[in-house]
Amino acid sequence: MRSILFLLITLSLLHSAISKSMLRLRKGASISVEGNTFIISPDNSFTCGFYAMPRSNAYWFSIWFTNSKDKTVVWTANRDKPVNSQRSKISIQRDGTMVLTDVDGSITWQTDKRAADVSAAELLNTGNLVLKNPQGNILWQSFDVPTDTLLPSQILTKDIRLLSSLRKGSFETGYFNLYFDSDNVLMLTSDSPETSSIYWPYPGVNIYENGRTNYNASRRAVLDDMGTFQSSDNFQANASDIGFGIKRRLTLDNDGNLRIYSLINSTGLWMITWQAISQPCQVHGVCGRYAICVYALKPKCICTPGFEVNNPSDWSAGCKPAFRESLLNSLVKFVEVSRTDYFGFDFDFKPNFTLEACREFCSGDSRCKAFTYKTWGAGSCYVKSELFNGLMSPDFPGSTYIKLPYRLHVSKPSFFNGSSTMCESREADILVGSPSMYDFTRTTVRWVYIYSFCGALGAIELIFIVVGWWFLFRKHGVPASVEAGYRMISSQFKRFSYDELKKGTNNFREELGRGGSGIVYKGVLADDRVVAVKRLGDVFQGQDEFWAEIRTIGKINHMNLVRMWGFCSEGRQRLLVYEYVDNLSLDKHLFHSNFLGWKQRFAVALGTAKGLAYLHDECLEWVIHCDVKPENILLDGELQPKIADFGLAKLSRRDGSGSDISNIRGTKGYMAPEWALNCPITAKVDVYSYGVVVLEMIKGIKLSNWAVDDTEDREIPLKSFVRIAKEKIQCGNSYWVDSIVDPRLEGRFSRNQAATLIEIGLSCVEENRNKRPMMASIVQTLMECEDETEI
Repeated sequence: MRSILFLLITLSLLHSAISKSMLRLRKGASISVEGNTFIISPDNSFTCGFYAMPRSNAYWFSIWFTNSKDKTVVWTANRDKPVNSQRSKISIQRDGTMVLTDVDGSITWQTDKRAADVSAAELLNTGNLVLKNPQGNILWQSFDVPTDTLLPSQILTKDIRLLSSLRKGSFETGYFNLYFDSDNVLMLTSDSPETSSIYWPYPGVNIYENGRTNYNASRRAVLDDMGTFQSSDNFQANASDIGFGIKRRLTLDNDGNLRIYSLINSTGLWMITWQAISQPCQVHGVCGRYAICVYALKPKCICTPGFEVNNPSDWSAGCKPAFRESLLNSLVKFVEVSRTDYFGFDFDFKPNFTLEACREFCSGDSRCKAFTYKTWGAGSCYVKSELFNGLMSPDFPGSTYIKLPYRLHVSKPSFFNGSSTMCESREADILVGSPSMYDFTRTTVRWVYIYSFCGALGAIELIFIVVGWWFLFRKHGVPASVEAGYRMISSQFKRFSYDELKKGTNNFREELGRGGSGIVYKGVLADDRVVAVKRLGDVFQGQDEFWAEIRTIGKINHMNLVRMWGFCSEGRQRLLVYEYVDNLSLDKHLFHSNFLGWKQRFAVALGTAKGLAYLHDECLEWVIHCDVKPENILLDGELQPKIADFGLAKLSRRDGSGSDISNIRGTKGYMAPEWALNCPITAKVDVYSYGVVVLEMIKGIKLSNWAVDDTEDREIPLKSFVRIAKEKIQCGNSYWVDSIVDPRLEGRFSRNQAATLIEIGLSCVEENRNKRPMMASIVQTLMECEDETEI
């Protein structure tokens, strides 16, 4: 009996030595790092105490989620000064300060307020560590000094900022900040030792175009218990699983992105339910100096041509020149990096400048490291003194030309070559400067002859062109297409009167089509432009709201989006004026006898993806289409796709602000499961619809047919196709692609392109939206195989 009693006492003491929990740390008491004692919240959601990284002898005084699998830390007192694993302790002193001391007794951290009447430290159910007096009043709280995380009900004010960690698995303070700037706008900045810049909200436009306001000087932001994050500058975001009863956190991660995480109780793992930056390459500083961020299946960093990486394990350290910079004082050349821009460091800007003039200016200025040439209008030249924040985007309308020593050999890698992500570059091979006679080799002489020959051919060609144009204009006047083009350029987005459109459409006589949002009529404006006029139904909002939003949508411009030329809002009349697209919609060229060939189908898939990627990530106003289907993809004279009806979901929204859309809009068969589940709608609904369209282009038939016999439990065509396609892929049969692709093509298609499109389509129609890719990554994947030839 004595032995059993002794054993029970021993086990009890052993358990007590392993871990002890308390609800409060009283004044005069302490917790040592060896004692394994913790402060817990009353509901056991949070734990506070000494926290150690795996395989580390360093400890931090921290707060973490008790029930998360990795004990996720949300606050750290001494993030840059860890203490030793022996004789370090936290205590409440007589003057009311909470003090953390290291092994030698030195103070590593302490609270910034003294109050002699502090009675104890407690950890609240919110995750807030507080010092209270005997009356229960809070005298100090950890919510006032956050690290990289904001918890529900924790308020971010003008004097508080979140600071990211330096790297994954580290508490050390990093370079990314979330705070209210002096203009009252909540923003994300990269503040590295070399440079500081704002990257969210998008710095290329003003505050109001970003949907923010700087008039509210209260400067407050909070994540509430429902999963809504909103701030006083008119910003609002919703977690995709919005609702009560879920543990959440808002964290500024070490990659510079701000995210809302939701805890999955069954697994203890975290799920991303919202993020500020959908394209991580838009985060400044993520790749460092002389580096470029590019998109493959995920963002990667590469070095600018002529430069080499400093530290392959830390791309924030950037790249360094692979040459002596003194060589730039003599003979130089320029290497073009297409579709690439570098943010900031423009020491000169020259509008209406030719490419040659821009190159000459840069070559003659020792400050110039490169120049970016944008092909908008007559061309614009941005002269760079440094190269930071490089971004390669398929929709960037220009190139950057890197200034390099002439004799430096620069390889010409493919755009994306397997696992080694390299940028597409080509040498301009332009000699700039005055070479000495020793540099004048036979190679140079050969180039002189080649240039002379090409110049002669160019002169002859120019003569023919001039004569042809003279003859054309002299005999027939300016062609109608050219004249219309000039009118289109000079005509700005405008507000039409109802009588003007009624007359232009001949009293709405010729109907082009109709859908859930309204009826489309063909018309001709007073300046002879052929247009498509959409007459909207009665579900759209009031005149002032409609006018404000339609002006924003009118600024959206992309080659794969139908151009909006204007609108009408009079009384109950709401009309939109679009460019007229010649070749009708995709469904007319896919499900009928005049079907598209493979080359055209792939071009439609790529162009549609580019248009949606622009709407989701790159245009001034974040737009979810909500009704992507073949009927809303129009084909121009060259069978290039143009997406119609974008922005109508935004115009018809009547239930508050923010990115949440609750009104069901779309077409059965193309609608993502989120609609039926009444979940908040994100850009992933467009990804799902795009996937259905892609699979229909592959198969050549309607997979979105919802006509099911009531007396028979028949499988929906889309689900049947997805199931069969996945089975064929798993079987590994080399002919699985041929068995899936539209037989009307008679085998005339690229197997690699088809396999890529099938895999993309299947990933897009995943029921779990978190498994669906982003449109930007789809664009990049398709561009990698764009040049494949047909078989």
